[in-house]
Amino acid sequence: MKEKKKNSISWLLSYAGGHKKLTILGCTLSGVSAVLSMAPYICIWFVARGVFDALPNFQDAQDLVGYGWQALWFALAGMAVYFAALMCTHLAAFRTARNMRKTAAQHLVDVPLGYFTANQSGRLRKLIDDNAGMTEQMLAHELPDLVGAVVTPIAAIILLFVFDWRMGLLCLLPMILSVYLLTRMMGGKNAKFFSVYQRAIEDLSSEATEYVRGIPVVKVFQQTVYSFKSFYTSIMQYNKLATDYSMSCRNPMTAFTAVLNGTFLLLIPAGMLLCGAASDGWAVLVDFLFYILFTPLCAMMMNRIMYASEAIMEANEAVHKLDQILGTSPLPEPQNPKTPHGNQVELDHVSFTYPGASHPALNDVTFQVSEGETVALVGPSGGGKTTAASLIPRFWDVQTGQVRIGGVDVRELSTQELMKKVAFVFQDTHLFKTSLLENIRAARPDATREQVLQAANAAQCGDILQKFPQGLDTQVGSKGVYLSGGEQQRIALARAILKDAPIVVLDEATAFADPENETLIQKAFETLTKGKTVLMIAHRLSTVQNADHILVLRDGKIVEDGRHADLLGKQGVYAQMWRDYQTSAQWKVGKEGRPC
Repeated sequence: MKEKKKNSISWLLSYAGGHKKLTILGCTLSGVSAVLSMAPYICIWFVARGVFDALPNFQDAQDLVGYGWQALWFALAGMAVYFAALMCTHLAAFRTARNMRKTAAQHLVDVPLGYFTANQSGRLRKLIDDNAGMTEQMLAHELPDLVGAVVTPIAAIILLFVFDWRMGLLCLLPMILSVYLLTRMMGGKNAKFFSVYQRAIEDLSSEATEYVRGIPVVKVFQQTVYSFKSFYTSIMQYNKLATDYSMSCRNPMTAFTAVLNGTFLLLIPAGMLLCGAASDGWAVLVDFLFYILFTPLCAMMMNRIMYASEAIMEANEAVHKLDQILGTSPLPEPQNPKTPHGNQVELDHVSFTYPGASHPALNDVTFQVSEGETVALVGPSGGGKTTAASLIPRFWDVQTGQVRIGGVDVRELSTQELMKKVAFVFQDTHLFKTSLLENIRAARPDATREQVLQAANAAQCGDILQKFPQGLDTQVGSKGVYLSGGEQQRIALARAILKDAPIVVLDEATAFADPENETLIQKAFETLTKGKTVLMIAHRLSTVQNADHILVLRDGKIVEDGRHADLLGKQGVYAQMWRDYQTSAQWKVGKEGRPC
């Protein structure tokens, strides 16, 4: 029941706020418009009856012009009311879609930071923006049309039986049969089509992006498109899905169209028989003309129901996608936040498994980074280094054990207090499309221009500022202004320096730096880490040999610990890593047979 409620129209309207009444008003007006749109047919019936009653003296017919004007005014009133209905639903739909985007964006602020490592920003934007747009279309157009389409048959059934119940029944039978055919198209296995369709579109979009990015590789190695098997597979899967759905709807859709437009096959012979058998054939003929004119309106109404049903299925799928985001629980905030005593960092018998993973990323890990100490985490890829670092600023919460800062479990610190305590620089640095000044000041919005400049100089960013005429005011990402990986890292280090947090987490901060940038980054490290509690991760062992303590992680466990010289003397995992690193550092490209 809970899931059904979330996928209902009422769930969408809960985001309309004060504009919910506009949606209800718009749907009501749409129903009124549907009724008004049928009134001209009644006026035409009165005109036809007046004409036939006056035969053969047409000049004796009464009120023909009056009924004609009434038909016109009813038609205009129906259009005006329908226009007002769409104005109401559009205003409400825009507000609802805006509120849905706003709610989803606000919720993302509160979800664990680790959520964004598993969900790329582009995918999240598509889920929020595109699906909110789908619901906007449904609320603005399809919902009022659906209400009008539901009101129309109710009023139509009354009208169909008012004039001649026999011809009314003949008109009603195709409508009933078309509803059955509509359920055949929309029900059964096709009911889940839009869910599968959306996933197929997402897969196709993702694989297409990877294909475009890989075009240089295809050209260099003279490969064909079939070398991108996943892209080709996603195309074929989408093709099969669309084809299967079209073929499954072929017969019901053909029958649906034939039935709706085949009412005359029943009505015309029946009308001729009834006119011939009736004592007052002219009166039956007038009724017959009414049904001939009114039947196309019934067909149009059934088509509206079909399109509105598709829109509701799409909207339900959109709601389900958005609910996946909104269903992600934020990390709980402590009821009574505590204040840490000092800046030491401790992991106490910590175990952690990523959501959906079968093996733990960390398994009973214990270590301590004393205040003012630098501890380095090294080890093979996938050993748990980044996971250990990400647990300190609560990217995730541990399943067992504790992560403490200043003797206090990080789960008992307020988010604001925790963020003040920790500054982190990761290998995948993101710069905003704004000025270098604002990019650096993101760490401390109240910082002055002079403070930002001091942080930039401390992070060895002087050459970056000098090569752009606008210096700190240079807009990143505009007019060809792009920074290399090493330059971006130095801007990120300037952020961390400006923040001046007592605890610093560095994860592969020199991963994308060339030798020149690495030298500058190392100088920036000296400023950033001076007097701080530092936890650093690096594959380049030259950056950690002066650390106060080195921990070697493998398969989620600490297998060695000590200082650089001590670990080399143990001739274990670290010693082998150091030998491999030294070999790679001395490796050169040379001709075959010559020492390199």
